Formats: sequence, C-alpha cells, structure tokens
Amino acid sequence: MAYEGILLGMGNPLLDISAVVDDEFLAKYGIKLNDAILAEEKHVPMYDEMSSKYTVEYIAGGATQNSIRVAQWILQIPGATGYIGSIGKDKYGEEMKKNAKKAGVNVHYYEDESPTGTCAVCVVGGERSLVANLSAANCYKPDHLKRPENWALVEKAKYFYIAGFFLTVSPESIMLVAEHAAANNKVFTMNLSAPFICEFFKDVQEKALPYMDFVFGNETEARTFSKVHGWKTENVEEIALKISQWPKASGTHKRITVITQGADPVVVAEDGKVKLFPVIPLAKEKLVDTNGAGDAFVGGFLSQLVQKKSIEDCVKAGCYASNVIIQRSGCTYPEKPNFK
Repeated sequence: MAYEGILLGMGNPLLDISAVVDDEFLAKYGIKLNDAILAEEKHVPMYDEMSSKYTVEYIAGGATQNSIRVAQWILQIPGATGYIGSIGKDKYGEEMKKNAKKAGVNVHYYEDESPTGTCAVCVVGGERSLVANLSAANCYKPDHLKRPENWALVEKAKYFYIAGFFLTVSPESIMLVAEHAAANNKVFTMNLSAPFICEFFKDVQEKALPYMDFVFGNETEARTFSKVHGWKTENVEEIALKISQWPKASGTHKRITVITQGADPVVVAEDGKVKLFPVIPLAKEKLVDTNGAGDAFVGGFLSQLVQKKSIEDCVKAGCYASNVIIQRSGCTYPEKPNFK
C-alpha cells in the first residue's frame, strides 16, 4: 500500500511558547490548570512577560499539527502526512516551516499578513494550561483549500484529521473535507479539543459530527459535551457510547469514539459496546509536562489506523506516543520511535 500523503491534517498552526511558571502567574492572568482557552485582551502582555521572566522554549505546535508530526514520526515514511493551515510572513512562520520540513510533513501553509499564531503553554507541576493567540491561524480561507495544488492533497489522502479548534476558524473548510471524505469512502476524524469548543461552538460541531468516523477527546471534554446536550450523565463510558451512536452522514464507516482519561484507561466505544484499555503507567517524578499528550495519543493512533491495524494496536501506539511526550518538554520526541 502506498503511504505517500495518506494522512492529511488541517488546523491552526501555532508556535508554542512553553515555560514552567508559578501559581501566581496563573492567578494574575486568570488561567486554570489543564484548560485550553483563546487569548483575550487581558492575556496580551502575558507572552512578553513569559519570555522575560521565565526560560521559554519555542516549539512548532497547534493541536492538529502536533498529531500529524507524531504520526509522521512513528510512520517514518517521508511525506506520508500532509498539513494545511495559516501562518504569518514572519520569523515565527519561518521557524514553523523549518520545523515541519525537518519533521517530514508535507505542509501547505497559507501565508497571511498578520503575525503567526502563538500559544502560551504554562506548565505548573507537570500539568499544562494553554492560551492561544490565533492571529494568522484565524485567517484561513476556503479559497486556499480549493486551490488545485492544495485540493490535490485532499484528493490524495485517505484519512483526515482536524482538531475541534479549527471549528473556530473555518467550519466551511472542514465541511468541504468532510463531504469529500463521505462521498469518496474515506475516513474523517475530529477531536472535541476543549470544553469551550463543545459549549460555544456547539452548532458547527454538531454540523460536522455526522461526518466523523472517529471522535477523539478527553474526559473533561466528554463531560462538557454531555452537559451541553442535556444528557444528564457524567459517566465517560456512557457518553462515549452516545457520541458513537450519533447519526452518521454516510453509512460506509461506523463511528468509533475514543476518550482518554489521563492516567486512567482509554475508553473506546464502537458497535454499542465499550472497551477499556490501560495506559502505560509512569512514575510521577518522570512526568515533565502533559502538553501535547492528547495530541500525541491521536498521532500514535492514526499512525496505525492508516496501516489498517486493529483498534487495539491503534490505542497501543497512542499510549506509547503520549508516554514518550509527557517525559519531555513540549510536544517533542526522540529521533526514532521504538514502538513495536
């Protein structure tokens, strides 16, 4: 099977500005741990303060791009993955291009006049909180997707992954890809991504849901999804099941829901049944930072899915990838994977 360009991601490319901060810093900017939010006016000075006060690392990030990079890393097949999103014509944008190239991902960025989007990754005690300033990432247009050289990536791919964050930017682009996948028997996957997406972007999320063959998320997002839809249950297994049974736009593939729960087992709902898969245990002192853990899980999962491996193998690769990532700073990985 030819793997060139088999997996295509579309999302918000952000340069992660990552630093270990303190509780005082979180309180000052009203940031909750383990949350993901969009930057408001009050957060603007935060980015400079981080770079001046703490030791920061710059890492090419953004949820979808992280997952695609990890899938590419595990596959070790040059150009197996592609990625589309919007960056600025600045040094951060150049950094992003360099980073993606090095990772072996075939990127087709739209280059906007506004600055490249950034994401403050505030780490306290190994747990992370994200504040995204989308900037250029917010300027993605369907016209870019429709250009022949970019749509060719869509035509070529057999699997698609888009994090829910992109619903805030270009639902129209998402629907173009979703409808293409349904019409051509391809696999379309998305992520719940953050509680605020389930709450404030409920309508566009619901519009895309019938097209999703795989829905990823974590327990907090799943519970928020349940609350927003009036399901009156906090039980993650029950919620995963209900999401998997949501009506589908095309009958070719059934929907499978995959919910991670940190150190607790991964919940997989398909065919009206729920299976639990344990994660790889990790001693607390080995935990460096949880940023990118969920993205890495999805990347690992997709690396096996495109090879038509079993769901069990997909989950195993997901757990392997997130285990590697949380022992390092940011969504980074060693040169070669040792996943068997």
